[in-house]
Amino acid sequence: MEPMIELRGVAAGYGGREVLRDVDAVVGRGELVAIVGPNGAGKSTLLRLLTGILVPLRGEVLLGGTRVGDLSRESIARRVAVVPQVAALPFAARVEEVVALGRLPHEDPLRGPRPADQAAVAAAIARVGLDHLVGRDARQLSLGERQLVLVGLAVAQASPVIVLDEPTVHLDIRHQVDVMELLVDLHRRDGATIVAVLHDLNLAARYFPRILVVNGGGLAADGPPAEALSGERIRDVFRVEPWLLTPPWAVDGAPTTAATTPRVDVP
Repeated sequence: MEPMIELRGVAAGYGGREVLRDVDAVVGRGELVAIVGPNGAGKSTLLRLLTGILVPLRGEVLLGGTRVGDLSRESIARRVAVVPQVAALPFAARVEEVVALGRLPHEDPLRGPRPADQAAVAAAIARVGLDHLVGRDARQLSLGERQLVLVGLAVAQASPVIVLDEPTVHLDIRHQVDVMELLVDLHRRDGATIVAVLHDLNLAARYFPRILVVNGGGLAADGPPAEALSGERIRDVFRVEPWLLTPPWAVDGAPTTAATTPRVDVP
C-alpha cells in the first residue's frame, strides 16, 4: 500500500516538555484509522504534526513522501483537509460560504473562485446533505449541523487525506452516527484516507478497521480493534473494566445484560 503519512522516530512537545517520543507509524493511501487514548496522551499532538502546525523535536513527518517541513501551507492544504472540534464561528457566514472556504487552496489568488470551485462547493453540500441548510447563518445551527458543515468544508477541499479531531464530541448519538457513516462513505466511494481522533471506543471499534492507541508518550498498540482494544489493554491504558464501555441493554442491537461481552474484544 502506498504510504500517505509517515512518522519516523518522531518526538514532539510544548515548552520543552515532550508529549510524544520515538513514534513510528505509516498510514497507507485509502486507510481508515482511528487514534484513541486517555486525555493528555498526545492524540491531538499527532494531528498537529501531520498538518505541519507543530514541528517535531526529533524525527520527521512525511506526506506523500515529502517532508511536511518542506511544504508550504498551501501545499499541505492540498494534501490534508482538517476538521477541528466543533467551535463557535468568529464571524457571520452562511453555510455555503463556510463550505466554500475549502476551495481557498485551489483558487486563483487574483481571479477568485472559478466555475470548477463553485461546482465543488455545490457537490460537497449535496454529498454531506446540507442542502436544507443553505442560506442559513452557520452560527445559528446546532452543534451537530455545524460539525457536518465543517466536514462539508473538508469535502470541498478535495484533499486525499482528511484528519478529524474528536469529530463526535458534544454530538448526540444521531449526529455521531451521521458523521461516522459519512466518513465511511468518503473512504469507500472516494478512496479518501481518513485519520480521526476519537474518545468513544465503541465508535472507533465499530467504524475503523485500524486503531492506534496512544499512551505514555508513544503507541501502545496499532492494529484491528480486537487486538488494539483487547480487554487487557483497556484496563492498562484507560483504567476501566471493558464491560463498562457498552450499555448493558444493547450490544449489536440485541437486548443483553452487563455480563455480556461488549463490542470491543474482552479476553
